[in-house]
Amino acid sequence: MSSRTYSKAKRVVVIGAGIGGLTAAALLAHRGYQVLVLDQALVPGGCASTFKRRGFTFDVGATQVAGLEPGGIHHRIFAELDIDLPEATPCDPACAVYLPGETQPISVWRDPDRWQAERQRQFPGSEPFWQLMADLFRYSWAFQSRDPVLPPRNLWDFGQLVQAVRLGTLFTLPHTFSTVGQVLRWYGLGSDRRLKTFLDLQLKLYSQVDAEDTALLYAATALGVSQEPQGLYHLQGSMQVLSDRLVASLERDGGKLLMRHIVEQIYTENGQAKAIAIRNQKTGETWTETTDHIVANVTVQNLMQLLGTEAPKGYERRVEKLPSASGAFVVYLGVDQSAIPADCPPHLQFLYDYDGPIGENNSLFVSVSHPGDGRAPEGKATVIASSFTDPTIWSHCDNYESLKQQYTEEAIARLSQFFHLTPENLVHIEAATPRTFAHFTGRDRGIVGGIGQRIPTFGPFGFANRTPVKHLWLVGDSTHPGEGTAGVSYSALTVVRQIEA
Repeated sequence: MSSRTYSKAKRVVVIGAGIGGLTAAALLAHRGYQVLVLDQALVPGGCASTFKRRGFTFDVGATQVAGLEPGGIHHRIFAELDIDLPEATPCDPACAVYLPGETQPISVWRDPDRWQAERQRQFPGSEPFWQLMADLFRYSWAFQSRDPVLPPRNLWDFGQLVQAVRLGTLFTLPHTFSTVGQVLRWYGLGSDRRLKTFLDLQLKLYSQVDAEDTALLYAATALGVSQEPQGLYHLQGSMQVLSDRLVASLERDGGKLLMRHIVEQIYTENGQAKAIAIRNQKTGETWTETTDHIVANVTVQNLMQLLGTEAPKGYERRVEKLPSASGAFVVYLGVDQSAIPADCPPHLQFLYDYDGPIGENNSLFVSVSHPGDGRAPEGKATVIASSFTDPTIWSHCDNYESLKQQYTEEAIARLSQFFHLTPENLVHIEAATPRTFAHFTGRDRGIVGGIGQRIPTFGPFGFANRTPVKHLWLVGDSTHPGEGTAGVSYSALTVVRQIEA
């Protein structure tokens, strides 16, 4: 084993080339740090990367982006890096939700007035609830735009938090310990099955838990970001363009990216991160890299594995007590354009049985390409359908391949109720399970979406970017403000500010 050191500017090693890690790396390199990024995968991007098959380009996990509008987090970061934002089109509706037995969707329109009319028609008597959510979103969004550090872990963090507070922020404080389920009951809506199911489906996508358990303040942001002047966007080409541009910025500013390199251990000394052990997957070479700071773009569970016996015991116990996380089963279809209904929205959600779970193919979140977006050859399209699944089903089964085939056939059969899927127009079929995500992304057990946004784990009560190990930082969907490319990019910006401070 050899040892490598550098002697120029302050050194930062970033573990993981997902969007959070690449954003932190690009910003640090742009601000003069010497940055090395390491990732075990073939291509950068993590769960927002892509793969190609037979002329089709499939987004691995994430299929939509927030924060491209002026003032949005991607807009801010790309402006600082002096790189162009990727070409994108707003998703309108952001999602079309089909409840069991219904042929007309609940359309989440981008125009606030149109969305208000839609929800009043779909959920009579619920407008006081939605108005509360709109007020909470407005104040929370303004607060977040002033760059608070949540949760604060030292005086500098606390100072940033205090500076972000305004009078409007105080309106949100009484709701800090409320869940969506509680507020529905306050408004007499607890027995509205359609409304509750709609909220369960939407919130599970963004918070990993249903309406009963999702923290109200988190839900207000998750449900409000779809409307103007914010919005969800469909990228031209693929999700890969985000990571490609961040990599280009990183390398332009002197940073280095090494793919197919595994970080096997984080070393500490006197409570401070000092070095990492690296293995080149191609050659087998191993070495130790000393550094001033380590930015871990991994799940908090993976972070415990990297620290091993050097993990702070209290931190380790907290991670061990986290509720079970979800994995994803995803089917990737390359189809003839004739399989896609006319005027098909870019994103859809289907629930097939009210009495079944949200997940395990009883619910599907579907993303559809559109002509000319760079994801399919002319006359073709991609359909990506994902469902939450228990990762233990896949890690402890003896009949893995047959179970994967069963889930694939079931998903296609259910998709065929909406899409015109026949053997003739199905060009390519591929599926991924938690095992697949664990192999290609390195995420513990293949879990997706970060930590459930319950009261004990969201925002002010969640895992901080500043870990108990000095100069060891955590970015990604395990930290505030949560999952999505916008969320992990915000966490990256926070870490960069903390390192500089």
